[in-house]
Amino acid sequence: MLELFKTESDDNIYYLPSEDYDSDDYYQTAIAEELELLEYYQEKNVFWVPKTARWSILKNKATLPIGSVLWQDSQGQDVKFRSVSWLIDNALDEIEKSNPKLKGILNRISQYQLDNDKLIGLINTFSDTSFSKPEYKGERLNLQSKDILGHVYEYFLGQFALAEGKQGGQYYTPKSIVTLIVEMLEPYQGRVYDPAMGSGGFFVSSEKFIEEHAKEQHYDPAEQKKHISVYGQESNPTTWKLAAMNMAIRGIDFNFGKRMPIRFLDDQHTDLRADFVMANPPFNMKEWWHAKLEEDVRWQYGTPPQGNANFAWMQHMLHHLAPSGSMALLLANGSMSSNTNNEGKIRKNLIEQNLVACMVALPGQLFTNTQIPACIWLLSKAKARKGEVLFIDARNLGFMKGRVLRDFKAEDIKQIADTYHAWQQSEGYDDEAGFCYSAKLADIEKHDFVLTPGRYVGAAEQEDDGEPFAEKMARLTEQLKGQFVESTKLEAEIKDNLKGLGYEC
Repeated sequence: MLELFKTESDDNIYYLPSEDYDSDDYYQTAIAEELELLEYYQEKNVFWVPKTARWSILKNKATLPIGSVLWQDSQGQDVKFRSVSWLIDNALDEIEKSNPKLKGILNRISQYQLDNDKLIGLINTFSDTSFSKPEYKGERLNLQSKDILGHVYEYFLGQFALAEGKQGGQYYTPKSIVTLIVEMLEPYQGRVYDPAMGSGGFFVSSEKFIEEHAKEQHYDPAEQKKHISVYGQESNPTTWKLAAMNMAIRGIDFNFGKRMPIRFLDDQHTDLRADFVMANPPFNMKEWWHAKLEEDVRWQYGTPPQGNANFAWMQHMLHHLAPSGSMALLLANGSMSSNTNNEGKIRKNLIEQNLVACMVALPGQLFTNTQIPACIWLLSKAKARKGEVLFIDARNLGFMKGRVLRDFKAEDIKQIADTYHAWQQSEGYDDEAGFCYSAKLADIEKHDFVLTPGRYVGAAEQEDDGEPFAEKMARLTEQLKGQFVESTKLEAEIKDNLKGLGYEC
């Protein structure tokens, strides 16, 4: 939480014509006054930290004796130092007053009864970190304070997700998967909606996407961001707060509704029709149904089964999708083939209505919270290639970044996204055995509307090693004979060892 205070103004250049002032003192005073005008920051949607909540106050006042006068309040009364936790809580109060969307979100430090010395040590550690002139291995990094804060926040979210395991997945989707979905959808402008937003990763990646593609698209990223608006909802109160803080740190304006909803019963954006909808909802959620959801307007393609919310999430997202919009969501692999309790019928209707654009089969071990194999559904209400679906089998992509977790490399993400865009534009796309295939509706019907990419892309072509078949079979047969001999020898040794221990087999 201390991240909220640790920003520095060296990122920005403020300019006032010095010739308009009689002396340098007046000039510097004018600059200082301009920098304290809250309206400027609100206009640019810059996160505002009031004077008494700034890092310099925390750093300089935290070591004062208890009872020291800190400042005068609005009535001219002395405000005295009580404790470091009180000083931090006071700063949080001031931040919430100046940033209404954070009201009730920031937890207070005093409730944890932390020792003053420990808090002072933490403040000193942060003080030793430069947020305005970051360096790595002696090289100055081209990062602004909010970028560093964002990276720090993202890092901690990832670490919490790893530590929490299954529970951590409720608020954190692996960065590479989020990036892949955003690169495929290309949200340059419009309304972005996530009905299961977690900590807001899709919103952050959408803003990063605009920044990273500014040069090739020839636009000013700051101006382009004004044309993006984000909408989300989240039923978990703690996760909702994480998302709001994530947006505030990065200066992203947001609309997360008036309250935490009861999932499908309490839609926070009933009239929203978004240009881009993206989500990683809970897989195969069982406890979701309510009698009030019978005949719901969102079940346009069939009523989802009461014991599995996969197609409830999908149809909720479609309901909020604009007539020309595109959407993507992560679901368990079973959603591509299940015919249980109306799921097959819903999938068939989605395909026949030309809504399914692309299916991506993902590698295993991508998630901290589940080992269930997953896939990406990409749907569009304005699909470029009617009567076709692109299948991409990405199960062999990625690398093991640890003992149990897999991840995508940047080139993997580019390969998948470029393949999808080439297919959309009908230029530079070719089917590739083992990786991608563009299937006609008739092909899909032959497979009983099952959408598993492996059924369509086939096996990758194997390189011919030049060894004649007869010679290869003779060599392999001889090798197998030798292995049988070794196996028999080992079996005899094991039996002798067991016999020596008094066991026969």
